[in-house]
Order: sequence, then structure tokens, then C-alpha cells
Amino acid sequence: MLLVAVPAAAVLGALAGALVPRVVYRLSVPHRQPPRSTCATCAAPVPWLGLGRCPGCARRLGPRTWVMVLLGGVSVAAVTWALWPRPVLAAALAVVVFGLLLGPIDLAVQRLPNVLVGTAAVTTAVLLLVASAATGQYRPLLRAGLAGALMAGGYLVLALLPGAQLGLGDVKLAGVLGLVLGYLGWPYVLAGAALPHLVNGPVVLVLLVVGRVRRGTALPLGPALLAGALLAVVAITAWGQWYPAVA
Repeated sequence: MLLVAVPAAAVLGALAGALVPRVVYRLSVPHRQPPRSTCATCAAPVPWLGLGRCPGCARRLGPRTWVMVLLGGVSVAAVTWALWPRPVLAAALAVVVFGLLLGPIDLAVQRLPNVLVGTAAVTTAVLLLVASAATGQYRPLLRAGLAGALMAGGYLVLALLPGAQLGLGDVKLAGVLGLVLGYLGWPYVLAGAALPHLVNGPVVLVLLVVGRVRRGTALPLGPALLAGALLAVVAITAWGQWYPAVA
């Protein structure tokens, strides 16, 4: 079944990625501003659903479609491979889909909309509850709640430090990711907490070297948080195939 599930997941993820750019374009607005409803170039109405081109002038809206198709296909397939056929897979895939929206929005306007993060939190919590009900095991659910609180609390402390460049959106997203990672186990939580900084560090260094940013420039952390959680799920699962006690 895994040989069928992973390619099917890749196709569905690619389809989801193809629909992301237009939604990202509409939601990539400053804080407390309503979503965009028209094209900035020709003022044509832009519906929520559709490919990443303006229906009026064909201008590209949001991130490049091929990039989101690739990210959607690879990330959904990777998580499916790692967690198939565990009931927690549904919650993990929900986070992946929300991440496809949150990452590009954070890159565009350095904010993580509350409506998306809040919906992701509720959806994840409900799906984890369903997973526990399906297996009859509720200890992972308690661990998920604890891990989510710990990750959110840890990032809140970092956000309150003088000179910190973390926003409350990052704190909330860390809590959502902590739910799924905690459900899977503490090794996933530890990896998910460390990997975002290992991912973000080299990226920031390269940007500094090429002159794209300066010291003190505010940079989004959301994409690194999402990438770190994805890498944690895949890496710990792969490692556990050789060393089951770890996972």
C-alpha cells in the first residue's frame, strides 16, 4: 500500500500547491488589513480558488506556481512515507497544507495570519483527538498538549528577549507544530525545536555574504519552523528504521 500511497500523496500535494499562490496573494497584506480582492495591476476581481494568475491581465499572483507544486508534492509525499499508515498522518498532513500557505505569506509580509494559525491549531487538535480515539491511546494526546505548550512557551520567552526578532505568530506556529511532534514522541520535539535554527542559520549567513540583508534585518522564521518540523518527522522516522528505540 505504501508504494501506492506515496505517489498518490505526491499528486494530491502537487494539486494543493497549485492552488496556493492565489490564496497567498490575497492574504499577503499588512497586519489588520483585509485580504486583497482585486489585482494590483488591473483591478480585476481575484477569486480565492484558481491558479496563480490574474484572470484579467494574467499577471502572476503570489509565489511561483511551479515552486509551490514541487513543495506540495515533495512535502506531502515525505510525510506520508514517514507516517503511513498511522492515524496521526491526517493531522500531520493538515499542518503541511497550512504550512504551504503560511510559509510564503511570512516570506512576503513577515506575518503569520491569526486566522490561518488558529484554524491550523483547531484542525490539528481535532485530528489528533480522532487519532487517539481510533487507537484507544490517549497518552500521546497528553504529550502533544504538553509539547505544544512547551514549544510555544519557549518561543515566547525568546520573543520577549531584548532585540528579539520573533513575533507572536512564530510563537503560535511553534505551538501548533509542537502538537504533532509531541504526539509522535519527545525525540521529534527535540529535533523540531533544534532544526529550524540549523536551517535558518546557513540561510541568513548566505544572505549576509551576498548582501541581500544586513545585520539586524528582520527575517521571517515561519518557513524555517515548518521546514524543521518536516525534517524532524522524516529524519527521526528514517533513523528509527535502523534504531527503533530512538523513535
